[in-house]
Amino acid sequence: MNKSALALLVAVMGLIGLGIGIVAARATRRVAARIPPSAHAGANSATISASRTASSDKSVTIRFAKDPQPAPPFLLHDLDGSVVSTAAWQGKVVIVNFWATWCPPCREEIPILIGLTEKYKADLLVVGISVDDGPPADVKEFARKIGINYPIVMRSQELIAEYGGVAALPTTFLINKEGRVVQKHEGLFSPGLYETEVRALLGLPIDATVTTFEDTGQIFLKNAERATELPGVNLSKLTPEQRKVALKRMNTQICDCGCRLTLAQCRINDTACPVSRGLAEKIVSEILAPPASSTRPPPSINR
Repeated sequence: MNKSALALLVAVMGLIGLGIGIVAARATRRVAARIPPSAHAGANSATISASRTASSDKSVTIRFAKDPQPAPPFLLHDLDGSVVSTAAWQGKVVIVNFWATWCPPCREEIPILIGLTEKYKADLLVVGISVDDGPPADVKEFARKIGINYPIVMRSQELIAEYGGVAALPTTFLINKEGRVVQKHEGLFSPGLYETEVRALLGLPIDATVTTFEDTGQIFLKNAERATELPGVNLSKLTPEQRKVALKRMNTQICDCGCRLTLAQCRINDTACPVSRGLAEKIVSEILAPPASSTRPPPSINR
């Protein structure tokens, strides 16, 4: 092989490698946007979720809360002035979607929600809650341009607090026909997963297995007090009684990272937070540390 041919081959291989790298980078991109501190109440904005996929075979498993709690009630007006009230949700499956116009994964998700609304309009209600700081008129114009066909309300700090804090966008709550929250998703998920969950709640055939879980903070952070394990915290060396003591302390001590959550809530809300991890590890170490031995000399015996 002459030098010209060899150089051409190297160049071609380099372009192929570059193309593979670009594809891989796109496949693993982050798909949940951070919320600026001004846009949420007390939640840590560092939570990032990667995209999930749902195939059409029985290996897919969807999970719903075992004892779901009622959706926080609210009565608001949408961008058209119509009333949006949780009192009217009974008998429908509801998707409550926190989003923003500036959020790329939110914009990618909107066509999915539009499609679900069209397909299941008799039994499904999608409610978009915009966390935009700009005027509602701008959000309304954005919604008109891209053809959003479901009601949108502007967020309030009280509403976000009622839903346990929203740390990343999009954040989606799935509510069953009895008005109870059965699942929460942070980040962009596949259309197949959303539709499978909706169909399951509507009692329609699905190609998936349905399992249940206890909400120990995965949906509502206030339920972190039920947790017996916390992400990134090794409790295996503690006795059952010591574990109770450690978890109680983590559910009462506020994290120093600025999130205004308890250590337990912060570990669930932001598993990458080094502050809550360090403080939780410190609590475990303190409980495991043996009591300091007395350095006082033994009493003398008078003869």
